[in-house]
Amino acid sequence: MVIATGFFDGVHTGHRLVIDKLVGTAQQQGDESMVITFWPHPRTVLQSGARTLRLLSTMDEKTRMLRSLGVDHIEVLKFTREFSAMTSSEYLRDIVIGKFGGRAIVLGYDNRFGSDSLDSAGARSVAEGLGLQVIDAPVASSSSGMAVSSTKIRASLEAGDVVGAEAMLGYRYSLHGVVVAGNRIGRTMGFPTANMQLYEPLKQIPANGAYEVEVETLGGHFYGMCNIGTHPTVGAGNMRTIETNIFGFDQDIYGLDIRVTFVRKIRDEVRFESIDALRSQLERDRENCMAGLEATEALRR
Repeated sequence: MVIATGFFDGVHTGHRLVIDKLVGTAQQQGDESMVITFWPHPRTVLQSGARTLRLLSTMDEKTRMLRSLGVDHIEVLKFTREFSAMTSSEYLRDIVIGKFGGRAIVLGYDNRFGSDSLDSAGARSVAEGLGLQVIDAPVASSSSGMAVSSTKIRASLEAGDVVGAEAMLGYRYSLHGVVVAGNRIGRTMGFPTANMQLYEPLKQIPANGAYEVEVETLGGHFYGMCNIGTHPTVGAGNMRTIETNIFGFDQDIYGLDIRVTFVRKIRDEVRFESIDALRSQLERDRENCMAGLEATEALRR
């Protein structure tokens, strides 16, 4: 068994180089590939910055992406304090080799595991000492030349830079949830919205503002605009919401599944002087989104 191990949050372009090397090596050696990952995130168990931790992918999303890349086996280990006490040597000996029959391990540039959190050189030394073949994966870098990481992608999303996040992820970022009742303010202005409650409360939400989006619901694919924020125009102290106006759509989807995929940010959240001013801005937002969609369709043709 050829194995790669890690949390793989977001399964971004850096992770994909590791997975490509994993799958390719297994095929070349006539072996099978396996990813060993963990749940929940180690920071939530060890309480190391857990309050600010946000995830790029749910376990279902991560598993689906790994399988789409050709991984034969995915093993999800429950991360506990007891598990966290294992050294890298114990982890490789008892889990990678002992439990899953690993003969080779693929290491990324910042692949750390075990309570001793060895760097790549240290991990290589321990692995080879246990008889494991070590395969190094190439490093993915962003347009700035910096190595891609889940932390940098989260920072891009926190800044509302969904295009920059897409470049590092290798795909457009999305949120998945269920449609719940909202305050219906959008409907009174002629912009009915689907108010989303996330299935994974720890999922990273992009910065407040308005976005051009793609929407999946009722088994169909649609376009729309999504507003993330607290509705400052209608008062202070409102809860943060994720609301999407789906273009040309007028069906009741309360209680149903929805996925919103972010294309680009079109503006920051703004407090307007009146509801009429907000309505006028929403009309301009829709025109902006439609122009972007038409340009995209023209390129596809």
